[in-house]
Order: sequence, then C-alpha cells, then structure tokens
Amino acid sequence: MSSRGQYQPVPLSVLLKRESSNEKIEKPEIVHGLASQSKKGEDFTLLKTECQRTMGNGVTTFSVFGLFDGHNGSAAAIYTKENLLNNVLNAIPTDLNTDEWVAALPRALVSGFVKTDKHFHKIGKKSGTTVTFVIIEGWVITVASVGDSQCIFDSANGGIYYLSADHRLDCNEEERERITASGGDIGRLNAGCGTEIGPLRCWPGGLCLSRSIGDRDVGEFIVPVPYIKQIKMSKAGGRMIISSDGVWDALSAEAALDCCRGMPPEAAAAQIVKEALQANGLRDDTTCIVIDILPQEKPAAPSPPPKKPVKHLLMSLFRKKPSESFSYKDKEYMEPDVVEELFEEGSALLSERLNTKYPVCNMFKLFMCAVCQIEMKPGEGISVHAGTSSLVKVCPWDGPFLCSSCQEKKEAMEGKRPSVPQAGKEKKRKENMKNN
Repeated sequence: MSSRGQYQPVPLSVLLKRESSNEKIEKPEIVHGLASQSKKGEDFTLLKTECQRTMGNGVTTFSVFGLFDGHNGSAAAIYTKENLLNNVLNAIPTDLNTDEWVAALPRALVSGFVKTDKHFHKIGKKSGTTVTFVIIEGWVITVASVGDSQCIFDSANGGIYYLSADHRLDCNEEERERITASGGDIGRLNAGCGTEIGPLRCWPGGLCLSRSIGDRDVGEFIVPVPYIKQIKMSKAGGRMIISSDGVWDALSAEAALDCCRGMPPEAAAAQIVKEALQANGLRDDTTCIVIDILPQEKPAAPSPPPKKPVKHLLMSLFRKKPSESFSYKDKEYMEPDVVEELFEEGSALLSERLNTKYPVCNMFKLFMCAVCQIEMKPGEGISVHAGTSSLVKVCPWDGPFLCSSCQEKKEAMEGKRPSVPQAGKEKKRKENMKNN
C-alpha cells in the first residue's frame, strides 16, 4: 500500500482473502555485470548477491553493491570496501522483520559511513574515496552516496530515477555554503596573473568534492554523511547503473541506457564503458556496474483438462466465471504497480540524520553511541542535539546519544572545533610566531 494519501481501512473480506491465500512475496531475480578500464588503479567494487541475515526463526537474503572511486591513493577505497558493510549492519538492531529492517537502513547507513571515516582517519593515511552503496531487499532499493559516482534506475514501467547526489562543488551551491560556514575556503587553481583554472576546490587540500570518506588532510568539513534515497520498485523490476565519474562525464543517463538496451548486464556494462572511452578517452579509472532486477519466472501452469460439452444452455448461464473470483471492491486494495519513493534525505548534520521518528527511533537502543555502537551508561552519552540551533523543539537531554569521541567528530564536521589537520597547522603557526 502506498505511503502517500489518506489511510483507507481495508475491508475484512479482503483481509480474510489475503490470509487464506497465504501467498509469499516473491523476491526478484538479480543479475549483474561489471566492466572497468583502469588508469590509476583506484576504483574498487563490492558485489554481493547472497548476503544473509536472521529473521525470526529463519534466514533471509539481500544484495549489496558498492563502487569506491579513490583519490590520492587507494587506501581509503580499499578500507571502505572491506569495512563499510559490517559497520552498517552492526548499526541495525537485531530481531527486526523485513519492513522494520528496511526502515532502519537510512539511519544505519549514516552511522556506518561516519564510523568508517572516523576509524580510517586513525590509520593516518591521507587518501579519500567516493562511495555509492546500494542495498536491495526484496523490491526495495536503498542507495547511500558521497562524492560523484552516480546511480540511476530505469524502471521497466518507464521512467528514470536518480538515486544518488552529485557532491562536486561546481554544481552544489548548498554544499559550498555549508563548507564556507564551517571554515573552509573555496576557489579554483590560480594559474597566475589573476587567472583561475579548473573546477572549484576546497582549501586546504584542493579537493573538488564536498563529501567523501577519508581525506584527512583536507579538513573535516569534507563530511562522510551520505545522501540517501530509498524506493520501492514495481513488480516489473528494471535496470540499475552505478558508474564512476569517468562514465557520467561522457554520457547522460539516457545515453548510457540507450547504448546497452536489450543487452545482458555483463555486455551492457562493457558497452557503457566503451561508449564513455570513445567520447572522452581514458582520462581516469572508468567503472560501470549494471544490475538487472527481474521478476522471478513462474513455472507454466498445467493445462486444464478438456471441458465436457455443456448439454443445456441454462447450466452455462449460471456457471461462475473466472473474473468473478474477486470483487471490484477487492481491486481497490491491490498494490499499485508503480515506483514509490520511501525516503530521501541529504542533510550533512548528524543531529538531523540520526534523529529518526517514531516508530523507527524505538528500534534503536537509547544508551548506545549512535555512530560507533559502544554501550554507554545512562547520563554518560552526549545528545546529538547538544549545541544545535534547530527550529524543531528538542532538548539536549533527548536521544540519540554519542560517545565523547564521536561528539568531537560531530563538532569538527560542523566547524565547531579544529579538525586534526587544522589543529596541527594552528599549532605550527603559533610555534613559528614564538620562534620569530
């Protein structure tokens, strides 16, 4: 049933018919293909179609696809590929049914992204990575993204859906304003004589993205908080394309879909990469994942036995027709066969992203850090609302709560305390002043 519009009570006759039919919801068939051309060796992918989780007394499966486009080295992309999924799953409460699990995903994805970034910073390496991370549970697609690797979905019923955000500073005014408000500087490379070249970049560091995982040397106003979009597909399925910027700098969504229409996923991914290279050449690592989400093929129904000839016309007049097996009243409550948007949020503020509404908020433990999942005693945690100036009436003692180190991370991301590289530069500046 659609989440939009007014709630309509379902007649008892419909409920009884659903209960008596005892039909299981069929999961789609998922087929994927991958193609890549490497120039720097910094693109990495994650392709898992049979991830398992316990549900009640049984086990159910879901699929995960990830694209990690590294820069300034491959360390961040490799670390994120190896750790992000576990960090997300560890943030999801146990013993949830399918609907609850799907509803908990957006908050868990935010926690997993921030935790992965926080732990990678401790390693001390300076590389960074974009992330486009897709979880498919039944007919629901959830996409979390930072950076400029894009994800699109082409519904079999028609219509292209853009499931990721572009965090390049050139095309995102809101992100430019957020970074400058947090203490960052934005500008192009100075070629001398007042001439500026290239894309807009964030200084220090010169990164042209506003969100990523890693990038320790740039400053923590380059945040790992992902844009998240969640949709429920129609039962007709569709095709999804996840590609690094090497594809999208050369091809539009329509061009990418048209050039591979009718091809199986493996051939489609190769064709998209080929078209992108023909247009722009191999300027950067170019990677494409194509995922077909298809209805399960049902076995053909056995042929009915031949009907006996009707001897009397009167018998045929009173025979129940197949079309009368359910009423027109029942038809009103059939699932609409369209793509439905379930969730969308792109704020960079943890106080907004972790503050889930009822009933989702009740799924998560209150006295556990909402980012790193460590247990805390009552009164030990710090509310995500502490120090925020929100129009929504919240109290600083309201949950969810953060541990002290995650609270420091939150404040650095919001420009309320120096990040590690900024603090080091400030210390060095004071030492130079003292020596002079």
